[in-house]
Amino acid sequence: MYRRVPWTPLAISIIVVLSSAFAVSPIRDAASLADVSEAYLLRPLGYVVLAPMSDVLDTLTLLSARQHVALLLAVVVCFTLWRVARATRASATRRQHLLATAALVVAIVLVYAAAAVLPRPMAALVSDNADIARIDFHSHTSASHDGRPGWSAESNRAWHRDGGYDVAYITDHGTVAAAERGMVQNPSPAGEGVILLQGIEVTWTGEHVAILSAERRYRGILTENLRDVDEQSLRLASLISGREPVVIWNHPHQLTRLPVASGPGTPGVRGIEVSNGAPDSRDEVGRRRAAIVALAEKKNLTMTGGSDNHGWGSTAPNWTLMLIFGWRGMSPDSLASTIDDVVRKGGFGGTRVVERRVADGTTNLALAFTLFSAPARMLTTLSNDERTSWLIWIWLITATAWWLHRRRAPAA
Repeated sequence: MYRRVPWTPLAISIIVVLSSAFAVSPIRDAASLADVSEAYLLRPLGYVVLAPMSDVLDTLTLLSARQHVALLLAVVVCFTLWRVARATRASATRRQHLLATAALVVAIVLVYAAAAVLPRPMAALVSDNADIARIDFHSHTSASHDGRPGWSAESNRAWHRDGGYDVAYITDHGTVAAAERGMVQNPSPAGEGVILLQGIEVTWTGEHVAILSAERRYRGILTENLRDVDEQSLRLASLISGREPVVIWNHPHQLTRLPVASGPGTPGVRGIEVSNGAPDSRDEVGRRRAAIVALAEKKNLTMTGGSDNHGWGSTAPNWTLMLIFGWRGMSPDSLASTIDDVVRKGGFGGTRVVERRVADGTTNLALAFTLFSAPARMLTTLSNDERTSWLIWIWLITATAWWLHRRRAPAA
C-alpha cells in the first residue's frame, strides 16, 4: 500500500495548497516594495490554463543573472548528489551516468529556450483608473546590436500590448530608425492602442542614458554616430525653460558620475531607472535600489521603469504608472510632449513604478537559497485560479502515467 501511494504528486499538491496561507500580491511598488492599490495583475485564460508552464517560465525570466548562476549550480550539485546516492544503492554503469547527464543538459537547454522564445500568454497590468498611463521607458528592436533577429517595431508593440502597456519608448542603441517606423503606425487618438514613442539609448561618461524624442524634437545633442551625448550641445539645448531635453538614467552604476538637472533651463538627468527587466541590470539596480531611491528623492528625480526588452521572453517585468488626465483623447505627439512635461516637473512624486514580485537575490546568502526561494516566491504569488490549474495538471499527469504503466504491465 505504501508503494502504491503517489507520494511525489501528493507532496507537490500539499505544497501548492499550503502556500496559499502565505499568499502575497504578485506586484509591488519598485521603490518602497509595498503593495500597489491602483493596479493589479491580470492573468488571461490561456495563462491560467497553462499555469504550471506560465508560472515557471515567468519565474525563470524574472531571475537576475546571479540568480541564474546560483540556480544552475544548485541544480548541478543536487544532480551530482543524486547520482552518487544512486550509485551507492545499486550499480550504475558509466553509460547510465552519461545518459542521465545528457538528459539534464537537454532539459536545461529546452527550458531556457522556452523561456526565451516560446510564444505564450502574458500576464498584464490593469488599472481601473482610465487616466493612468502604463509606460515602458526602455525597450529595443532588432536595430539594437543585441536585439532578437526580426524583432521589429510592430513586434515590440504586440509584446507591450500583451503585457498591459499603453505607451512604450523604443530606445535602440545608436539609431532611431525603428522607432520612427513604429510611430508611423501609431493609432490616434492615443487610447485606441499601444503608442510607440521615440527615444535613443546612448552613453554619457560611461553611463547609459535614454533621451526621449532625440533626433526628433532635439537634434544635434548627440555625437555624429548617435552613440554618445555631446555635453556642450546638451547644455545649449537646455537653456530654453520648459523645452529641456529629457534625459533618463538607465540602470545606473556610479550614482555620482552624471550631473542632475538643478531646475528649469539646466542640463542633466531628470529621471532615473529604479527597476530594469534585463537579468544583468536587475542585479545592479536591485543592489543599489535604496541608494537610487534616496538620490531620486534628494534631487527630485522622476523614477521610471524599463523592461529593457530586446525581443526575448514573454514576461513583463515592470510598468511606470503616470497620471495624465484625458491622455486617451490626445494625439501621440501631444502625449509624448505631456510625458516630457511630467518628467520635467513631476519629480519624485510624478510617477509610480510597479514591478513583478520576485525572490530576493541581492545578497550572497539569498543567492545560495535561490533553488528554494524562487519556487517559494512563485507559489506565494499564485492566484486561486492558478492553484486550481496546478492541481488539475498534477493529477492529470499522475493519472496518465498510471494508465500508461498499467498498459505496459504484463497480464496477471
